Amino acid sequence: MHNLKGILELYWQFTEFRPLQEEIMDAVLAGQDALAILPTGGGKSLCYQIPALAQPGICIVVTPLIALMKDQVEGLKKRGIKSISVHAGMSREEIDIALDNAVYGNFKFLYLSPERLKTDIFLVRLPKMRVSLFAVDEAHCISQWGYDFRPAYLNIADVRPLIPNVPILALTASATPKVKEDIQLRLMFKNQRVFQASFARPNISFVVRRTDDKMGKVLQALNSVNGLAIIYVRSRRKTQEVADMLGKKGIKAAYYHAGMSHDLRSKRQEEWLQNKLRVMVCTNAFGMGIDKADVRTVIHLDLPENIESYYQEAGRAGRDGKHAFALLLYNLADENEMRYRLENQFPSPEEILAVYAALGNFLQLAVGAGEGESFPLDLNALTQNFNLQAIKTVGALKILEQQSLLSLTEAVFMPSRIRFLADKEELYKFQIANKKFDPFIKLLLRTYPGLFEEFTTFKEFDLAQKAGLNLKDIQNYLNFFKKAGLIEYLPQTDQPQVTYLKPRESPKYLRLDKQFVLERKRVFEEQVKAMLSYALNTQQCRSQFILEYFGEMNSEPCGQCDICKEGAKTEDDGEALVADMETALKAAPMTSHELIVLMPQYAEDAILTTLRHLLDVGRISLTDDNQLTWLE
Repeated sequence: MHNLKGILELYWQFTEFRPLQEEIMDAVLAGQDALAILPTGGGKSLCYQIPALAQPGICIVVTPLIALMKDQVEGLKKRGIKSISVHAGMSREEIDIALDNAVYGNFKFLYLSPERLKTDIFLVRLPKMRVSLFAVDEAHCISQWGYDFRPAYLNIADVRPLIPNVPILALTASATPKVKEDIQLRLMFKNQRVFQASFARPNISFVVRRTDDKMGKVLQALNSVNGLAIIYVRSRRKTQEVADMLGKKGIKAAYYHAGMSHDLRSKRQEEWLQNKLRVMVCTNAFGMGIDKADVRTVIHLDLPENIESYYQEAGRAGRDGKHAFALLLYNLADENEMRYRLENQFPSPEEILAVYAALGNFLQLAVGAGEGESFPLDLNALTQNFNLQAIKTVGALKILEQQSLLSLTEAVFMPSRIRFLADKEELYKFQIANKKFDPFIKLLLRTYPGLFEEFTTFKEFDLAQKAGLNLKDIQNYLNFFKKAGLIEYLPQTDQPQVTYLKPRESPKYLRLDKQFVLERKRVFEEQVKAMLSYALNTQQCRSQFILEYFGEMNSEPCGQCDICKEGAKTEDDGEALVADMETALKAAPMTSHELIVLMPQYAEDAILTTLRHLLDVGRISLTDDNQLTWLE
């Protein structure tokens, strides 16, 4: 028997497993394929990490999220567990070394982006590896019915014959019944073992408000609920605007998006984790891999595209099990924006081909070249240089990805890396012939051991300080050594990456699967329709709606969402509202907005309707500066 709890305590200092974790581990250790559907924060990664540590060999982990992949590898290394990753942005030499280490280096985990599965350099190494387990994170990506379908995930089934006796563990935080079936089918499960935690979050109150004064509602929520909050918006520009507005109201807030520098993103994450910020205003780039248990409120200032994304982001509230709120704000403009995105995220075939051609020209890539190569992608420069519309360009690139022509990754920080290509004898001859560089080469060898074996990360600024040189001199030295064939030097990057999965083709010979594009548009329409139905719903418990979407039928009303609270009101509510208004307005005149903020226990619509009635019957009056006063 495997001492799973012993491994848990030794490496993670936990004494008990979370629900379903141990059952999932037992299944894969018994050699069974398994699908684990655990909510955000449910401890999915331990479900493959502990079984891998409990047996000999290496665990291969497929995930599309490079930033999360790097966090996982760094986290395992800090625990003394040998781990390595292969993804876009790495040079061929780096990938070659990493895969050799996976074969010969006694590593326990190899993290891969899905595009790497069908490369010759990986397929040659795979049979030589002693693979104990094959884990597929974000497994919903393999389903064409999922909200984030990635065709590269279909490569997973192709490698199974190369490791026929290795079980697969598929993991995801959300899957509809249709997606759940599709995952098992496309991963060629040998048996049906599905472990699914309930999607219910009984400690979260789900609330939806239709309002044209979204910032007023945000302030009302933040004033009503103490503790940390996350506010999700759709655009990078809006993150800063909202954070600035909150700052002017005395609320300690900061913004976060993928377009920020790596150093600034790291700084913001650290401030958040250390409770130096109360509110983080962000795009969906924030939250993955950031385990913060005491978030009390998650606010969506813009309408998400699908229930899956909304549920995962809202689920970052209340991970400590204490009461929390998920507030969704929307208005007619959101509905119009969603319909606009629907039209523009699926551009015409002619527009898609124009983007494909522009990308190749922008990267100065010849027809027939580029297969397997990754390039930094400056989307702003691409759209400006070729006069392209941003939203259609992003839509076209996604379709090209889904047609298996390209692979796109999020912005990911890759530090500077260096490795000696020359052997020690060649290096010695170079030092004798180039006395000027001898002290600097000796400094490199003292400071960064292992430069002859593998790529080593470093900072040019730190090296400049140790060498007593300026930054420009260091860069010149390294580039000179690279040109001389002495080293491989890869300067740091901090941009999204695009990888050509096939050689660049001439647009006139490129054939798009138009039926596939239409099918993806139909799936997107269904997801948007479901999200709008959730927002517009005024009858069904919010929690019940979400649970039914994910296939959990016949659940009880939660009793704490806005729908349940409205339904539980008694006939005395109207009288109580008037009495509370009288008390408030006799104490001091105020605007309707101030009254709404002061009375969060009542719905905004109910307050405004009651105010109109009281004005009509002459119990309150409105001054020239829009102040409400109570008339005796």
